[in-house]
Amino acid sequence: MAFDKEQRDWHLDAIFYQLHVRGFQDSNNDGNGDLAGVIERLDYLQDLGVSCLWLMPFFASPLKDDGYDVSNFHAIDPSLGSLEDLQRLIAAAHQRQLRIISDLVINHTSSSHPWFQSARRDPDSPFRPYYVWSCDQRPYRQARLIFRDTEHSNWSWDPLAGQYYWHRFYSHQPDLNYDHPAVQEEILSIMRFWLDLGLDGFRVDAVPYLFEREGTSCENLPATHAFCRRMRALIEAEYPGRILLAEANQPLQDLLAYFGTGDEFQMAFHFPLMTRLFLAIRRQDSQPLREIIEAQPRLPRGCQWATFLRNHDELTLEMVSPAEREELYRAYATQPRMRHNLGIRRRLAPLLGNDRRRIELLHSLLLALPGAPVIYYGDEIGMGDDIRRADRGAVRAPMQWSAQRNGGFSHAAASRLYQPPVRNPIYHYRHLNVQAQQQHRGSLLRWLQRRLRLRGGDPLFSRGSIRLPPGDNRQVLAILRLWRGRRALLLHNLSSCAQTVRLDLSALAGWRLLPFAIDPPPPRPMRDGASAGSQRGSSAGIRRRRGASLPAAAACGNRGRHPASSEGTAPLPRPALPNRPPVAPRALAPAPPEQALHRQRRATIGPGPLRLQLEAYACLWFQLLPPCG
Repeated sequence: MAFDKEQRDWHLDAIFYQLHVRGFQDSNNDGNGDLAGVIERLDYLQDLGVSCLWLMPFFASPLKDDGYDVSNFHAIDPSLGSLEDLQRLIAAAHQRQLRIISDLVINHTSSSHPWFQSARRDPDSPFRPYYVWSCDQRPYRQARLIFRDTEHSNWSWDPLAGQYYWHRFYSHQPDLNYDHPAVQEEILSIMRFWLDLGLDGFRVDAVPYLFEREGTSCENLPATHAFCRRMRALIEAEYPGRILLAEANQPLQDLLAYFGTGDEFQMAFHFPLMTRLFLAIRRQDSQPLREIIEAQPRLPRGCQWATFLRNHDELTLEMVSPAEREELYRAYATQPRMRHNLGIRRRLAPLLGNDRRRIELLHSLLLALPGAPVIYYGDEIGMGDDIRRADRGAVRAPMQWSAQRNGGFSHAAASRLYQPPVRNPIYHYRHLNVQAQQQHRGSLLRWLQRRLRLRGGDPLFSRGSIRLPPGDNRQVLAILRLWRGRRALLLHNLSSCAQTVRLDLSALAGWRLLPFAIDPPPPRPMRDGASAGSQRGSSAGIRRRRGASLPAAAACGNRGRHPASSEGTAPLPRPALPNRPPVAPRALAPAPPEQALHRQRRATIGPGPLRLQLEAYACLWFQLLPPCG
């Protein structure tokens, strides 16, 4: 299939994979991942089922903020590769129908950037107005302090300049002055430079803070939206088919404004949904999700949410209420060192106590809801974190490819690595790695891989509308997806206990429920001296009566009960393992494969309430087939 770089709507159906170039694969054994290393792993990414790679910053940088402190917008950090390496990566990705976007840091520069160094040394420098200066710290007092753990003010004194300079983040990241026309032209020129090299778009960092106005919070200002429209106009006029993805951690109504009327960003991260997912799991209650789903309006044509569970930053709690923040801290950050600014610096698996069922449940919700899902590197295998590391380094450890030295990330001496691999015995690369999980079809990697392939190839999930059928149990979230006459019913039990729910699906009376054929049937155990062909009974090789439990080989970490009729149920097995985080030895064994629900018989929706029973943390996906005749 020929790669169409000008296809305008590819982002609507995309599945993104965020990777830390420095932490993904080291090709030259200097201890740093690099662009050439990413090329080596493209086949893995293609096989995983993602369609677009999001590269964290690879620009020249002093690395005080892991590359988000840029010292040269037109150069690649030498430890990560060269411009030629990036072009080779883009070409190799496009050959595999993979697109690539990168971070674009436009709010600030590094304090070591030549612009700032010139500006601070000479009041008559042409770069002096590139930054925001003041003789005191009185301006813009209503702007909140974002990095409250490390900064005490949004102003910092520069002794060479003899003035204070403005920064919304670290003091070594002075903010650019977007009221100066030359700054806007510089940013547009930087966009052209990287798009000309073949990038498919940008994840634009820290969008809400570009302009300052006295008497305001200095966020989401009209001038900011005006510049966003300039960026989008450049894309439409000169680079059709490229995208802009906004990072704007804001309340829902302020976040929606960054789509404009379809003339600003094509995509934006859905921060409000992310926090509601963790609240719902914590409370075992679907109401937080129902509220955010019902509150979001239809997006402008050609726009899409980017949905996610975790990323390279802390799990931000800035936009939740103080009571909700404390609730989430108590649930997910039991130690003070797990907290950072107003967030939690933990990866997904440790956040959930390494509970396979809850990890699957959250991923199932992510894929069931509208939007383009974003997978953070390592989460597909349940990687751990290292909270001994400072700041956000806790969640940016090297990727774990195999049980070999340094997890297959690098052959360099441990002392040369940009940071050590995760040493926690539960998450150690000796047993938790890509190679090990590729060999077991019941692993988290292969479980997620099958669902990403289903999700990526079906517009029902990426473009379809969503409805929440009324039910009598708030611990169960039922999602109805609709697209051009097709229907799907996606059930999620948020409770740690089995639940029964009655759903009002009377409008779909006569439609038939058929589980999606996602997972292969479990292997058939062999009796001594017996061949596979001689086994009788169930697909697990063991005959069972209605209501009996399947053996552990046929059970799964995420199961439910299949509806037999509008008021009847056919029970599925009870959990084979207790709901507790596995200890290190258990992590060596793959999780048991999911029950092959596609082997169950079809059920027809009747005129009355549909009664279903779901096991703890079950997530079941059903196709809805129209009535025969």
